[in-house]
Amino acid sequence: MNVLLVEDDQSVAKFICSELERVGHRSVHCTEGDLAYDTARDQAFDVWIVDRMLPGRDGLQLIQDLREIGNETPALVLSALGEVDDRVKGLRSGADDYLVKPFAMDELLARLQALSRRGVNNQDGTTRLQVQDLVMDLLKQDVSRRGLAVLLQPREYKLLEYLMRHAGQVVTRTMLLEHVWGYNFDPQTNVIDVHVSRLRQKIDKDFDTSLLLTVRGAGYRLGPEAQ
Repeated sequence: MNVLLVEDDQSVAKFICSELERVGHRSVHCTEGDLAYDTARDQAFDVWIVDRMLPGRDGLQLIQDLREIGNETPALVLSALGEVDDRVKGLRSGADDYLVKPFAMDELLARLQALSRRGVNNQDGTTRLQVQDLVMDLLKQDVSRRGLAVLLQPREYKLLEYLMRHAGQVVTRTMLLEHVWGYNFDPQTNVIDVHVSRLRQKIDKDFDTSLLLTVRGAGYRLGPEAQ
């Protein structure tokens, strides 16, 4: 998983990041809410871990603000505030789960896995993805742009689906390797470049607006060039 950790306690953050790395996950750590907002808005994550009490924008406001711009990444609130009212308030802010400090790392990992599966399984019932005039029908498994059919190979379809689910966000090569190819290591090949090039030819070549953009030194982003 690719995890965003928002935690201002450096010792807690160091422990969580270390444990995530130990079991094969990656993490990005932010210590305050405003930076975390920008990070979650601009990068794609499988799950967020958010402390409630943060400098600047607090954790619940952070989640609420991200939900308001359409970011539905699963979020787990991690807090010392453990009363029923606290947990209810956290869930009502848009969080998907709430874990009280002190916590067992095994439980945190199990909850993260559950939240990640929830995101992958698309339990919100979405059957159609759309970015500008590019449309993917998840039931029929077909793609069109401006009403014209776009014929994709299975891997190209999976690649496009992942990019569409993270539209407007920078998706790194490592994320694509893990989620589209199932690799937890870099095979040191140009497999991503080849597939992105083929996909770009199919969805952008005959149109005046490019949607699949390369973000130099970072990865790729699906969305209009003006964004």
